[in-house]
Parts: sequence; C-alpha cells; structure tokens
Amino acid sequence: MFNEVKKSMQWGEETLTLETGKVARQADGSVIATYGETSVMANVTFARAQKPGQDFFPLTVHYNEKYYAAGKIPGGFFKREARPTEKETLTSRLIDRPIRPLFVPGFKNEVLVMCTVLSHDLVNDPDMVAMIAASAALTISGAPFMGPIAACRVGFTDGEYILNPEIDDMQDLKNNPDQRLDLVVAGTKDAVMMVESEAYELSEEEMLGAVKFAHDHIQPVIDLIIDLAETAAKEPFDFQPVDYSDLSAAVKKAGEKEMRAAFAIRDKQERTAAVAAARETVKAALTEEQLADANLGSALKGLEASILRGDVVKTGTRIDGRKTDEIRDIVSQTGILPRTHGSALFTRGETQGLVVTTLGTGDDEQFIDALHGNFKSNFLLHYNFPPYSVGEVGRVGPPGRREIGHGKLAWRALQAVLPAATDFPYTIRVVSEITESNGSSSMASVCGGSLSMMDAGVPLKSAVAGVAMGLILEENGEYAILSDILGDEDHLGDMDFKVAGTEAGITSLQMDIKIAGITPEIMEKALAQAKAGRLHILGEMGKAISGAQEFSVHAPRIETMQVPTDKIREVIGSGGKVIREIVEVSGAKVDINDEGIIKIASPNADSIKKAYDMIWSIVAEPEEGAVYTGTVVKIVDFGAFVNFFGKRDGLVHVSQIENRRLNHPSDVLKEGQEVKVKLLGFDDRGKVRLSMKVVDQETGEEIKEEKAPEA
Repeated sequence: MFNEVKKSMQWGEETLTLETGKVARQADGSVIATYGETSVMANVTFARAQKPGQDFFPLTVHYNEKYYAAGKIPGGFFKREARPTEKETLTSRLIDRPIRPLFVPGFKNEVLVMCTVLSHDLVNDPDMVAMIAASAALTISGAPFMGPIAACRVGFTDGEYILNPEIDDMQDLKNNPDQRLDLVVAGTKDAVMMVESEAYELSEEEMLGAVKFAHDHIQPVIDLIIDLAETAAKEPFDFQPVDYSDLSAAVKKAGEKEMRAAFAIRDKQERTAAVAAARETVKAALTEEQLADANLGSALKGLEASILRGDVVKTGTRIDGRKTDEIRDIVSQTGILPRTHGSALFTRGETQGLVVTTLGTGDDEQFIDALHGNFKSNFLLHYNFPPYSVGEVGRVGPPGRREIGHGKLAWRALQAVLPAATDFPYTIRVVSEITESNGSSSMASVCGGSLSMMDAGVPLKSAVAGVAMGLILEENGEYAILSDILGDEDHLGDMDFKVAGTEAGITSLQMDIKIAGITPEIMEKALAQAKAGRLHILGEMGKAISGAQEFSVHAPRIETMQVPTDKIREVIGSGGKVIREIVEVSGAKVDINDEGIIKIASPNADSIKKAYDMIWSIVAEPEEGAVYTGTVVKIVDFGAFVNFFGKRDGLVHVSQIENRRLNHPSDVLKEGQEVKVKLLGFDDRGKVRLSMKVVDQETGEEIKEEKAPEA
C-alpha cells in the first residue's frame, strides 16, 4: 500500500532521518524529517499553470507548531492553536528566504509549503528540522526548484563552534556569558543563501568562521536529500520560461532614455515620480498585444535593473550620487518627547525612525508560551511600518510578517548590550515608529533604539548601530558591494546584508540572497565594509548622547532586595495578607520571585523606603548585644513586653528594668511608652531577653560597668 523510502545519517550528536511515501501521498512532495526525537512534516503543492496576469512569484510558507508535539494542551478559552506565534512567523520567514531564489527564473505558479511540528523532544529546535524537511519535500516534488538546500544552527563557546546546540543552550543568551552566538545558516552545495544570528560582540573573523563552519556541516545533509531524491523524486514538471526578449527589447527602445534620466534624479520622491512617468512613456509606445503581455512588468523591472546595476558596477557611483562605501547624512536627536521615559529621532538620508523607550516593572514582563516551556521576557521591541512612511495609502492592521521579522532583528541586535536584570530590574519596551523609509528601516530601529534607551537612562554596555549592505553581481563576475542601501538598490540588487554591532563586535547579522548564493570572498569584503560603515554611524550617534543620561522623572524607580527563601512565606503572608498590607501602607508595587528577589517600584522614593523597611523588619534577625528603640505593649507582674524589632516582641524582666528593686513594673512603665533596650540573647525556649537598665534611656548609649579599683 505504501511506497516508503527512508534515509538516515549521523549528524552531530543525533541521527537525522528523512522519510517519504507513507503520509500525505496526495501532496506533490511530502517528507517527515526527524532529528533526535523532534519530527517535522513538510508538504509541498504547486499549481500546474500560472494565473493570468501574474507578474510575481506567489510562494507561501507556513510553519505550524502543534502543542501535542510536546505533550501539551494549548491555553486560552478555546484550547486549540490560534493565530501564529512570533516563533511560527519568524520560522516561516526563515524557510522562505533561502528557497525563494532557487526556483527557476520566470516560474510564477503558486507554490505552498506547509511545515508541521509533529514531535518535539525539547532538546533539538524544530526550526532547523523544518528547513531540511521543506528542502527535501521540494526536491522530490517535481517543482522547478534548483536545490536542495540544508540548514544548521551554530553556537560559539570558548573559541569553539558548536553544531546544533541544544535549545536550553540557546535560551536567553544574555544571561549565559559562556554562549556568545546563535547563528542559523542555510545554503546549497556551493554557496550560502541565508544567515540569521544573535551574537555577543563577535569579531568579523569569528562570524565569518561560524558561517563557513555551518556551510561545511550542511554538506552531508544535502547529500542525504539528493540520496532520497534519487529514489523517491517525481518526474520534473515540464516548465519552460517564457521568452519575452522581444518585449524587453521593445521596452528598452521605447523608454531607456527616459528611465536613465529618471534614475539620475537624487531625491526619492522626484525619482519615483519620474520612473512612473517613464513607465507610462514606455506603455504609450507599445502595441495592444504587448500591453496585454503578462511579462510586461518583468520587462519594465529588467530595464530599471539594467540601468541601476550597470551604472553602479561601471562607474562606482550610485543613483543618489554616493560612492559604494558612502553612508548617507545622519542626524540623531534624543529627548524629543516630554513625557516618555526615553525617546530618539534617528534620520539617515530619507530613512527615519521615531523610537520610544518605556520602563516598567516585573508585572509588565511578557509571558511567552512555547513548545519547550513557558518563560518571561523583560525586553520587548515592536516595529511599526505605516504606509505614510513611503508616501503611500494602504491597509493599516495588525503587524504582518515583515513587521515581526524586522522587530526581531532589531531586538537581537540590541539585547546583547542590555544590563543584567539584577543590575537594572526593569522591563524595557522599545517601540520603533518608522516615519520615513528609503532603505533599511530595521537598522534605523537599531540605532534609534540604542539612543532611546540611553536617553531613558538604561545603562547599556555600549551603543549599537546597524547598516544594510547590498550587492550587484553581474554575469561576468564583476560586482559592487554597497553600504547603506536605498530601497531601489534593495529591490533591484542581489543581496540584503544587515550587520549591527558595537565598536567591539557584531551583535546581529542577517543576510538574504536573491541569486544562487555568494562566495566567502564577497562575504568577507561585505563584513569589512559594513564594519567601517557601522563605526562611522556610531560616531554620528555619539554626537546626540554625551555623558550619563538622567533617569526620567516619569519612570518608576525600582529597588531590589534579596531575602532568604525560607522567609518568602512570611513576606507574602497567609493568602497574601502581609504583602497586600505592605503595598497599601507604602503605596509601592512589590514583586517577589521564587529565589527571594524582591522588586519594589514606585515613582516616590519615600514609598520605596517605607516598603523596604516593612519587608526588612519581617525578614531581618535581631542582633544579640545591639540596642533598639521599642514600645511597651504589655505590662505583667514579672516584667514588660516590648515590641523592639518589626513585629518581634521581647520580655524585659522586672529585674532588668532599673538598678533597684521594684514592687511592680507599672511603677515606672506604662503601655505605649518608648524605651531603649539591649538584646541580651535568647533563653532555652528561644524567647527574647531584653534589658533596659544597661541602656541610658536618654541617649540610648549602653552603660558600661565600672571596674572596682584594685586593692
């Protein structure tokens, strides 16, 4: 009934298995990839015909995590998987980016790739397994896919690269000083296609070494996919790209002069209008048949690309007049919003980000429900890209894949320099509002986010800047690497290579390729050019921040204190009674965790001190021999009980009240009276023994016994 094919190999510490032929047999390609005990099923289907008028490649990738894979039931009212989580969205993008350029040029049929996590061993991240499964399913599907690709994750500890480190090793890197890298690389047999990373100030050499290490270690996986395809692949789909060279020639003849003049305009708005006018000039010169051709859009894009690309490679001058390694003018401003905790306006050429920082307490931390467990995040970065930022009208709704991806890239770049939670116990939320865009708004978010947090008084280890690099690679092998790319250069170029970091090293690297990969030589040169650009931007940013920044008067103050874990119950009280009383009396917000770390937050310093003192009186132990000021709370025949330390009472025996015999303690004491007492110690039953007579009741000084004169 089943025509099963299974291939396995040892890869790193685990066995990687690819199998097909048993499940989802009506899909064009279906592969279940298993690494350790993590299994992901990838199913591929593609349309056999292009939709009429289709002028782009409609590839859709969905990555879905099923809670049953980890033996969990989803939370919430409906108890089923709902809208995609951030991890699912980011992984869908991760799979899409390296496979999209590998479809045969001109193929515009709909393609759907669905990856479903079936089993998760809580050790091996399913995102890598999904990329491999998707590549294998595409390779055997018969679609015109020029793969396969493979992918892996790389860690970096003690100068050594680690293949596919465990999930726990990659979790919360900023609190794991031994682990300095979380790098994902996808590539073909010959070249790297995609890089995504979170790093902790790695040098360019260390980062390049990690990419090369990854590319070397995915080669056996590519061989395994080829081995599977030799047995299980379907007949290749008979696809021949449409030859529209005559149309391209007609488009070039009709509008090359106008298009070249349009691209010579340096202002984006004027250039965009001129390009649109040049397009209309071209269309006016074409026949009805040519205008109806579905490849007209591709022909027009080809004309634009040839002008932009050819001029840059030949002359080294770009459409806005810059040299290939030149960064646009930068203006940085901080503190521009009066009531926010921190704000910055970062402008680089025609790209601008208004970035705002808000500081909160532990109550503001984000709860993240993941397959491998629930955890909290105290650093949030949200990126918004409204239509007006590019002078357009458009739909405004919840964040899409692009917004989530760009926000996560900026988050990765900045979290490497955040202070430890024990040093700065705040929840930090950074929001980047892109107000203008013409190239790399994600890197503007990194620069603006760094400035905004510094303006809020966040003690960052150092400032972070980011720059987007581009590539134009001609068929004859000539190429140009472009620093700080424009939107047009991104759209018509071959690479989007984003590098963020400090003066000391790289904190994030993301690379997307629109061609069949790049060589190590090009990547090495791009990294070196990016470093020069990054250092220049950091210098410009430094003009906006000088010296230590004042903490916003509108932000909550937070003080932390550590109490013994066996005292946690006393601080909370039965049913939370004690901690509620502390909050009500002091007016401060109090948060305590299982390790006994207490955060006290309030804009009012007196409220914090009051709460601190109340907690200290509960958890602190009185010191034997110390003098305390107390209050008489009860008088009995044999002495008086004095409240002297928080809620702690002790007995002053009648013999310890004064240096004379008393008939009754009430002769000299009354309830509510303030007295000075010395803690003598504890009796056999743990009861407190206090003394008044050894303390001067006026000064609070201990009365020293005078020694008798020697005979």
